Amino acid sequence: MKRFNWAKTKKSIKRHFTPKIVEIFRKKYTLKEFKRDCIAALTVSVVSIPLAMALAIASGVEPAQGLYTAVIAGFLTALFGGSRYQIGGPTGAFVIVIFGIVHQYGYPALLTTMIMAGIILMIAGFFRFGTYIKYIPYPVIVGFTAGIGVILISTQIKDLFGLDIADVPAAFLPKWESYLTHLHTTNIYAVLITIVSATLIFGFKKFLPKSPYYLIGVTGATVLVVVCGLSVDTIGSKFGSLPHFLPKPQWDIFNASLIFKMFPSALTIAFLAGVESLLSAKVVDGMSGDNHNSNVELVAQGIANIGTAFFSGIPATGAIARTATNFKANAYSPVSGIMQSVFLLVFMVALASVAQYIPLACLSVVLILIGWNMLGLDKIYQVMGAQAGDRNVLIVTFLLTVFVDLNTAISVGFMMATIIFMHRMSHEIEIETEDKMSREIFGGESLPENLMEKGVIALRVSGPLFFGGVNEIAHFFNQLRTKPKILILRMGQVPLVDASGANLIVEFIKKLEKAHTKIILCNIKKQPRRVLHNTFLREHLDWHTISTASNYQNAVKMAKRCLRQIK
Repeated sequence: MKRFNWAKTKKSIKRHFTPKIVEIFRKKYTLKEFKRDCIAALTVSVVSIPLAMALAIASGVEPAQGLYTAVIAGFLTALFGGSRYQIGGPTGAFVIVIFGIVHQYGYPALLTTMIMAGIILMIAGFFRFGTYIKYIPYPVIVGFTAGIGVILISTQIKDLFGLDIADVPAAFLPKWESYLTHLHTTNIYAVLITIVSATLIFGFKKFLPKSPYYLIGVTGATVLVVVCGLSVDTIGSKFGSLPHFLPKPQWDIFNASLIFKMFPSALTIAFLAGVESLLSAKVVDGMSGDNHNSNVELVAQGIANIGTAFFSGIPATGAIARTATNFKANAYSPVSGIMQSVFLLVFMVALASVAQYIPLACLSVVLILIGWNMLGLDKIYQVMGAQAGDRNVLIVTFLLTVFVDLNTAISVGFMMATIIFMHRMSHEIEIETEDKMSREIFGGESLPENLMEKGVIALRVSGPLFFGGVNEIAHFFNQLRTKPKILILRMGQVPLVDASGANLIVEFIKKLEKAHTKIILCNIKKQPRRVLHNTFLREHLDWHTISTASNYQNAVKMAKRCLRQIK
C-alpha cells in the first residue's frame, strides 16, 4: 500500500492555495503601497455604505445586516482571497434568494444555509472546481443575471413611490397587480425624494464620474427630508436606529434539522457566489493584467460566508462594481479590501445616529440602478444576435428566473445549453469515402486508383466521436455493403473519442475482422488512441492486430504491402 506523503501534500497546498496577500507580502510591501491601499479603501467604503444597506433592505432583513456583511465579508475575502483587488460584500444577485428564504423559513434558516453554502464553496475550491466554473454557458449567466435584475427592480416600486401596501406579494405578476391597484396611494414626497436623488446621482455620475455619486444622492435626499420635515418612510421609521458596532458572534446558529430542506438553496447561494466572484476577478484581471487564483477565491468566499453568518450577516461574494472601483482608485494589494472594512466600521460608529433619517425612496433609486446594470441590455443584444440555440437558452433562463425560481432557471438553462451544444457537435462529425474526398497528393501524383479497384477503401473521420453523434456514424457504417480487403481509417481530424464512440468503432472493426478485412488506423491522436486501446482490452481484443500509421502516405504504403501479402 502506498504511503501518504504529507510533505508532498503540504507543498502542493502551499503552491495551489496561497492567498494573494501572502504573495504580495513575500515581495516588498512599503508604506507607499499602504497609503495607496488606504486611499482606495476609503473610496470603496464610501461607495459600499448605501449599497450595503439598500441590498439588505431589498433582501428582507435589517439595513445593519448589510453593513455587517460588507465589513466581515470584505475583510475575509481580502485576507484569504486569490484576487489582488477583489472586494467582497452583499450583491444584487442574492436578493431574490435571501428574500425567499427569509420570507418562507425565517432568518435563522438563512444562517444555516449560509454555513452550508460556505462549506460547499470551500470543498469546491479544495477540489479545484474553480477551473471549471468558466465553462458555465454564457447565455445562462446572462439570462439569470438579467432575470435577477428585473426582479430587483420590481421589488422597489413600493418604496420608490411611497405606496401604502401592507403586504407586497412575492410572485412577480401578483406583485405588479398590487402596485397598479394601489397607485392612488402614491406619496408625493416619496416621488420628490426619488426625483432629487436620481437627479443628483445621474448628474454627478455624468459630470464627476469619479465622485461617490450614490452616497451624494443618498446624502442629498436625507438632508432634504431632515430640513423640510417631509413625511416619508425612512430607515429609522421602518427599522429603528442602526447599531454603533458589530454584534457579538453567535456560535450556535447551525440547525442540523434544516440540512436537507435548505440544501437546494445552499447550492444556489454557493453557485451564485462562485460564479460572481470569479467573474469579478476575471474582469479586474482584464483591467489590471494580474492573474487570480480561482480555487483560492472559492475557498475565501466559503470562509467569508461562514464568518458573516456568525455575525448576523447575509450571503456575500465578490462585487464587480466595487472591485472595479477599487482598482480604478489605484489600489495596490488586498490590504485595500481589509482597510475598506476598517473604514466601514468607523463609519458605523460615527454615522449610525444619522443613518436613521435616510429615506427608503432614495435607496430604491440606488437598487433600481443596480438592477438596471444587472439587466445588461448590451449583453442580451449580443446573445440575441447569435445562433438560435443561444437565444432560446437565454430567453428560457430569463423567463424561468422571473416567473418560477432561480434554481429551476439555472438547472433548465444549463441542461438546454448542454443538449444544444451536443446537437451542434454531432453535426460536426463527418465521414467521407475516398471517392467523395478531394484528390489526395501522394508523391507528387494522384492517389493510384488501382488500390480502390483491388479492394482498398479509405474513410476519413473528422470531429469528436461522442455519444451525441453515434447514431449518424452507425448509420454510415451500416451502409457499407461490400466488405473491403483493406480499410484505411483516417482519424487525424478526430480530437477526442468517448466511450460510446470507442465502442462503435470497436464493433465496426469486429465486423470487418470477421470478413478478414485488414484495418489500418491512420494518424490517430493521443486521446483517441488511449480510449480505443482501453476499449480493446475490455473487449478482450488484441490491439496489435490493427496496424497504425503516422500519416496517410505511410498508410498507403502499408496497404500496398498488405495487398502483396494477400496475393
